[in-house]
Amino acid sequence: MSNKERKILIVDDDTRNIFALKAVLRSRSYTSITATDMLEAFSLLAAHTDIGVVLLDMMMPEMDGYEAIPAIRKNKGYDHIPIVAVTAQAMMGDRERCLQAGANAYIAKPVDVDELTHLLDTYF
Repeated sequence: MSNKERKILIVDDDTRNIFALKAVLRSRSYTSITATDMLEAFSLLAAHTDIGVVLLDMMMPEMDGYEAIPAIRKNKGYDHIPIVAVTAQAMMGDRERCLQAGANAYIAKPVDVDELTHLLDTYF
């Protein structure tokens, strides 16, 4: 499988989370690009037509994931890209809320690497 097919956009306002996720993904032969806010993420989505999955932090300032997912889905250029909600919110109902917003999947922080890898394998 080529890197083109395994490119992931990580969107998280915490650079420590980005660093950790990027390292884990690299060790599993995924390529990743990163954004710390949705303005940057939309620019990357427009510029990189080879993104296969978006890992989206749901709790970000300015535009959170609940606002971002519908905005992504409205754009015909990347409305098909699977979005995985990544959030520290792990209370009852949070998974359903993320999926209702339009996420394809949900994973709680701290991220279980095996669970994430298994999930990503379903998209690549």
